Amino acid sequence: QKNSCILPEDLKNFYLMTDGFQMTWSVKTDDTPMPLGSMVINSVSKLCRLGDSSMYTLPNAPTLADLEDDTDEEGNGDKLEKPHFDSRSLIFELDSCNGNGKVCLVYKHAKPVVSPDTEIWFLDRALYWHFLTKTFTAYYRLLITHLGLPQWQYAFTRYGVSPQAKQWFNMYKPITINTALLSEEADSFVNKLDPNKVFKSKNKPPVIKKKPPSQPAGSQKSHTSMTSSKTSSLAGNSSRK
Repeated sequence: QKNSCILPEDLKNFYLMTDGFQMTWSVKTDDTPMPLGSMVINSVSKLCRLGDSSMYTLPNAPTLADLEDDTDEEGNGDKLEKPHFDSRSLIFELDSCNGNGKVCLVYKHAKPVVSPDTEIWFLDRALYWHFLTKTFTAYYRLLITHLGLPQWQYAFTRYGVSPQAKQWFNMYKPITINTALLSEEADSFVNKLDPNKVFKSKNKPPVIKKKPPSQPAGSQKSHTSMTSSKTSSLAGNSSRK
């Protein structure tokens, strides 16, 4: 009501289910947890409008609307109409991206009446716009798919993610960051590990158990005769007693 606009249906249903969303995850380096992934959707109270306040606290300081330049289409390679910082658009911040930019809900046509059609755009630190998705649902899926990795929104810009962020992508989402290679070679990300070579066991020669040498038949007969004579003598002694 304050901004004379209606939330898109999918985002409204999201807020009816939960007032915002935040999920973070860490990795262990030298047994020390290090925060890495961050997935954030601002609550309704933090769904602030961009362009209302001055960039600085000085009197007569410039606002975002003062930076508006209709001839500047850099960062918008698909020729879509970019959002405007002035009154022509309504822009609300969904995620501050830990200072790496802003993911925004954009009403691109606010005059004379705010259009209900919205899009999700990414505003980088140089104040260039980059289109992400047509709907909030599609953006939410992108957010989950990219695991909230640092600077993942820059994968949808013409200059891509930083080298450091690319290392994390190669570790946790290699197919996502290398989609061009995946389209060229289907088996480029297939694990070509040959388990037969890795777990190959050395062929040990079979151990042959040696049987004890068999005794000659004559010795066996003499041994049995001696035992039989001993038993007979023992029997005779007992009868005499």
